Amino acid sequence: MTTADARTAIPATMTAVVVHGPEDYRLEQLQTPTPKADELLIRVEAVGVCASDLKCYHGAAKFWGDENRPAWAQSGITPGHEFVGEVVAGSSSALAAQRVSIGDRIACEQIVPCGDCRYCVRGQYWMCGPHAMFGFKDYNGAMAEYAIVPAKALAHRVSKQLPPQHAAYAEPLSCAMHAVERADVQFGDVVVIAGAGPIGLGAIAGVRQKNPLLVVALDLSDDKLELARKCGADVTINIASENAVERVKALTDGYGADVYIEATGHPSAVGQGLNLLRKLGTYVEYSVFGSEVTVDWSIISDDKELDVRGAHLGPHCWPAAIKLLESGVLPMDEICTHQFALADFQQALDLVGDTAGASIKVSILP
Repeated sequence: MTTADARTAIPATMTAVVVHGPEDYRLEQLQTPTPKADELLIRVEAVGVCASDLKCYHGAAKFWGDENRPAWAQSGITPGHEFVGEVVAGSSSALAAQRVSIGDRIACEQIVPCGDCRYCVRGQYWMCGPHAMFGFKDYNGAMAEYAIVPAKALAHRVSKQLPPQHAAYAEPLSCAMHAVERADVQFGDVVVIAGAGPIGLGAIAGVRQKNPLLVVALDLSDDKLELARKCGADVTINIASENAVERVKALTDGYGADVYIEATGHPSAVGQGLNLLRKLGTYVEYSVFGSEVTVDWSIISDDKELDVRGAHLGPHCWPAAIKLLESGVLPMDEICTHQFALADFQQALDLVGDTAGASIKVSILP
């Protein structure tokens, strides 16, 4: 096995967060994992705390099941799917398979596809049937000092010149870019992005790369809307003080927006989007909701004949996301607002859940 040199000797034990159930995440001492012949070991440098992490923590039915669906998330696993780390151990064949070397910094796609199901065989790996994911199902995540990169993981090299928390933003940025791809943005489009959090800001940056006619950002916070402008928004609307539907229609000769990307996870944003789109417009839903959403479906059909599209993960967008991060054009110091030690993981979770919106991207630096 190839390993790191003595300066980065791998300890026998490590600290990690372990899921024991909703609202029962514990910091524990575990054996540092040893990679199998086809696996790599990374020293975790940063792991972002996602809204989906928080919803899993609080027991959302999407993760832990209800009368309509079985549980999907697993207990006994380490959470954390937005991560970067330094490769510190792995066989020569495992390194070659992932096209990396000892000392490289890598980020991994959230999903670990099986390679055998209908979706994987057809190249639609991000919709893999078993749907194993770092930090949720079958594979430990990165709220730990070290993590295993399994053979089927999809790894991407990231520049070591980036601060770790910036590099870990590759995962949410790639997801946001996939939402943009699903929107099929055209040059003449007016595109509205709801939410200026981590995904919304990434979507704004991604839409800006498509160079449509107008990029409009919605949020409740003037500070976040100012950051949205730095990411590429042409127009910002604070929905606490202004009617977004009326403003967007005023910008579009009364027709409405061509594209709406929902990135808030708040039920009210769904109806908002349906109302501010023009006829034959496109609605893209990215968020993970913590509760059910009810809307008037006749708007989608009889009233406007909308295209409604979901977006999941960040397939095929990782190279572009990493390139954009490495270019230095995004205000990453302002996006990555808070960093915590691993021992303070609970504070990190609580801050993400703070409805006052005190943070944008919260990260843990083990």
